[in-house]
Amino acid sequence: MTNCRKKVLILGTMTFAEEIADVISEIPGVEVAGFVENMDKDRCKENIAGLPVFWVDEIAKFAKTHYAVCGLGTTRRSIFSDQVAKYNMPFAKLIHPSARISKKSSLGKGTILSVGVIVAANTKIGNHVMINRGATIGHHTTIDSFVTIGPNANVAGNCKIDSRVYIGISATIIDHVCIGANSTIAAGAVVIKDVPSRVMVAGVPAKIIKENVSNK
Repeated sequence: MTNCRKKVLILGTMTFAEEIADVISEIPGVEVAGFVENMDKDRCKENIAGLPVFWVDEIAKFAKTHYAVCGLGTTRRSIFSDQVAKYNMPFAKLIHPSARISKKSSLGKGTILSVGVIVAANTKIGNHVMINRGATIGHHTTIDSFVTIGPNANVAGNCKIDSRVYIGISATIIDHVCIGANSTIAAGAVVIKDVPSRVMVAGVPAKIIKENVSNK
């Protein structure tokens, strides 16, 4: 019998990559084939969770048989995904069985919906977005590429989240709010008005506590 399971290489070798491997282990028809390192070649000498670690320049040979996905919690995963994209390796869209995404919403390549995530209707999620455990995304919301949404965060309806925004654990963004690119929403913050680009906000209600932030 032919093995039709989708083989995935996880970009990253830190603890969050292992968390992504655990999520993938519960997705039917998908299996983790290994991890990929791009900074410290010595990390390729040891296995992670019994699986091999490949140096990034070695994975071109897998381009026709494997998929890739970023196992990095930071918004800077664009650096790694760009390295891999040059090998024409496809990126997987991964949805945990307990997650729910409306049939009227869309999901970009390389994006992960973890355990218990809910995405409401008519919402557009870009490429390489990480939506972590129990986060909820409201209807008619747009989330650009390389956004990270932490566990139990709540993004309401009709919001616009620009690229490389980091939304911390249990943060809340009320409806009709826009978050500028490269900004950070601190854990537990409650955002009730638009947030400009490249700032960090925190508190209830959220206020700017740092400027000139870069999540690139």
